[in-house]
Amino acid sequence: MKLHDLRPDEGATRKRKRVGRGRGSRRGKTAGRGTKGQNARSGGGVRLGYEGGQLTFIRRLPKMRGFVNRFKVTYTPVNLDRMSERFEADAHVTPASLFDTGLLGDSKQPVVVLARGDIDKPLHLQVHRISGSAREKIEAAGGSVEILPFAVNKNLPRS
Repeated sequence: MKLHDLRPDEGATRKRKRVGRGRGSRRGKTAGRGTKGQNARSGGGVRLGYEGGQLTFIRRLPKMRGFVNRFKVTYTPVNLDRMSERFEADAHVTPASLFDTGLLGDSKQPVVVLARGDIDKPLHLQVHRISGSAREKIEAAGGSVEILPFAVNKNLPRS
């Protein structure tokens, strides 16, 4: 098969309607445009979205307002009470272990530990962020906290 052999399917194309070719053609004189008015003129009609001076629909929508920071880091919160339920004493808590126990939806997301609830067993945390009161509770129970680095993807194009 060659490019010049290609044809559209049967019935997929129609002959174009030739207007303005005399009264006998049923599309003569005004050529289906009616009599006078903006749409009867050459180049007539209104621009896309114009509603006669009324505030246009696209401007009435509250879409894409404000500024969205493409480099914002969103942390996944994990509370102390949930960790004390799922981990034994002296356990090493990492994003991977949080994912394995079901406390984290995605092991690649950065984690922040928040201080809701109490903890009575020592845990050794390796997380990306921790609140001050959560750190105090962990250290009071005999645990330790190590902050992991989290790099935002610097290879994204700037706009």
